[in-house]
Amino acid sequence: MNYIGRSLKRLEDRPLLLGAGAFAADGRWPDQIYMRVVRSPVAFGKILGIETAEATRLDGVVAVWTIQDVDDLPPIDFRQMRAEGLVPYRQWILARDYVRYVGEPVAVVFATDPYVAEDAADLVFCDIEELEANLDATAKPSLFMPDSYPGLLSEPAVIRRSYGDMDAAFGQAHRVVELEVKIGRHTGVPLETRGALGVLDADSGVLTIYGAAKVPHYNRDAISRMLGLDPGKLQLSEGHVGGGFGIRGELYPEDVLVCAAALRLRRPVKWIEDRKEHLLAANHSRDQAYHLLAAVDPHGFILGLKAELFTDQGAYVRTHGTTVTDLSAGMLPGPYVIPAYSVEGHIRLTNKTPAGTYRAPGRYESTFARERLIEKIAAELELSSIDVRRINLVPEDAMPFDRGVETLGTHIVYDSGKYHDLLERLLVHLDYDRLREEIAARRAGGEMVGLGIAYFVEKSGLGPDDLVRMSLDKSGAVEIVTGVASIGQGVETVLAQICSETLDIPIERITVVHGQTDRIECGRGAFASRVTVMAGSAVKIASEALRDRAVAVAADLLQAAPDQLCLVDGAVTVRQGGASIRLGDIAGQLEQTDGLKSEGWFRADHMTYPYGIHFAQVKVDPLTCGISIERYLVAYDVGRAVNPMLVQGQIAGGVAQGIGGALLEEFVYDEQGQPLATSLADYLMPTCREVPDVEVLLREDAPSPLNPLGVKGAGEGGITGVGAALASAIDAALQQPGAVDRLPITPDRLHRILHRKRGSS
Repeated sequence: MNYIGRSLKRLEDRPLLLGAGAFAADGRWPDQIYMRVVRSPVAFGKILGIETAEATRLDGVVAVWTIQDVDDLPPIDFRQMRAEGLVPYRQWILARDYVRYVGEPVAVVFATDPYVAEDAADLVFCDIEELEANLDATAKPSLFMPDSYPGLLSEPAVIRRSYGDMDAAFGQAHRVVELEVKIGRHTGVPLETRGALGVLDADSGVLTIYGAAKVPHYNRDAISRMLGLDPGKLQLSEGHVGGGFGIRGELYPEDVLVCAAALRLRRPVKWIEDRKEHLLAANHSRDQAYHLLAAVDPHGFILGLKAELFTDQGAYVRTHGTTVTDLSAGMLPGPYVIPAYSVEGHIRLTNKTPAGTYRAPGRYESTFARERLIEKIAAELELSSIDVRRINLVPEDAMPFDRGVETLGTHIVYDSGKYHDLLERLLVHLDYDRLREEIAARRAGGEMVGLGIAYFVEKSGLGPDDLVRMSLDKSGAVEIVTGVASIGQGVETVLAQICSETLDIPIERITVVHGQTDRIECGRGAFASRVTVMAGSAVKIASEALRDRAVAVAADLLQAAPDQLCLVDGAVTVRQGGASIRLGDIAGQLEQTDGLKSEGWFRADHMTYPYGIHFAQVKVDPLTCGISIERYLVAYDVGRAVNPMLVQGQIAGGVAQGIGGALLEEFVYDEQGQPLATSLADYLMPTCREVPDVEVLLREDAPSPLNPLGVKGAGEGGITGVGAALASAIDAALQQPGAVDRLPITPDRLHRILHRKRGSS
């Protein structure tokens, strides 16, 4: 029976549906105390003093810490990459000398009751000399911390990438097309806020942190280094997780503080943030501005592209380092040939919440900029934007296509793709010419309706390696232990299906253990759409090794040559004679030795590159400045879909988040750097009313040659093209090419566009 390619129900869902989920907030331990964070009330200022005496006297308060109490701990280091120039810009776990954003931790309170902890936090007084906040990442860099780091400016790094003959490209240009666009500041807002529970076992000296997510092994090693612990004395345990989206890939100050407190106070310490804290202090993202210059020929072919972009990194450089800008610079050319390319990506610090990664970091932003450029080229040359895309797409016979630049330390080589084919399939699926006629007729009748598309290339399967261990017991049940993490994407189901395909046993007889640092010594976690590519390939290798071992043992027991045996329904069977032995019985035979076990390592030095197209049909109401999405479709080539239903779910969820960033969600600040969106009444998120049914045209036309499954990642393609597709559709509805140059397209911005069209002020 084939298990790969089937939409099997998720193994993960049963405990969640029965209300048996175990989230960070569910943890309860005897003698537990609660941590509450005191946060800066100003965006930028010099700390003159933190007064804690009144809070300390409150009944039930165990301790109150400021930076003086944890002065021996270093700032939080980088995960993805390390550059010496970034080192001064790291964040301390409590503010030292200066505060740099509203919400920065300046003190922590520990109490026997969460309400007492909150009351005590209110009694801590922060004496801060307020300074002028820097809120514009495109302005001239300012001083980072004037006294602590004299002369250090707020531009930690500039990412530069280039290839091709730019002078020749612009020298022979028929026209130079210029574009400036901006993507607003928003982020992932998971159902579950951040939280952690630290428990020290006094007998063993082992500290266990419950509530880990995404990268437990990295966080174990990083926290161990900061606290001076042997990594074997720190364990991270992942429970159920209410959403990841990049935001949980961070090592935050609160995580380290919980660990330090559990060690020093010798009691279980619990911290759960509220929603306001989450909107204030968890990673923000996006917030980029682009300036593009394209040299084009008369047919719209891009001969050369010059780009300058600015990333508002917020107050500090957190663990992701330069990742977002690096990905923006590397992935900006997308699916198009572009023979010459140069980019400068400026990372700028401001007095806003630090920024990190959010689902499709750097690609949501760069896709918006690139696809807006395609539309502007088409408008200026009076061409069809479809035809402009056709002439620029990388041809199939150029695959694998060397992009000529690097990102995340790997050379970008598109492993496989049929870009023209997917575009034509989309147009046929939509009956595009007929649809355009219908839209034109509706516009002639007075409706503001329009169509838009956006083409993108994603990256997935970031290495360098993944390990899984597999064992089969005498009951015939399989356990897979992996170092990846689950953040809701269906890890257990997908890995079980890959194992089932090789061993021919139902996925219900397979248990997947993940996110437990005490069960496997290494692991890369879940980020960069890597789990199915990396861990899935490792599971396939381990499954084949276990199968081969079982066949070798069965060959002796059945007195048959190994090549005469096969696996059928969890048993090794002789192809001709019909004799068989169950895998569980083989495991029983090996019980006195090392059992029926295997391990699989998969290593990769290149990523895989799925690709797709977003299509949107919208209607604009000029009276309310509301935007209704009438139809939304994503065409996506995933290489090979292990579970098509899960891929479709990932795409639909990504579209919903993309709509939020395109139409609703934005962190805004006043002139003093005070955040104005710190509740869900002000930070607007899409509901089922704003999100349409998402159609998915799932393709498997270009399997990856870089892994044994042929798979590519599916976690981020659903969000990547949303802002660009909606912008094009709104332009078409308004009959104003290039009208949308900024996200989100809020009603007030749409109102200004409409009045600009009418010649009003």
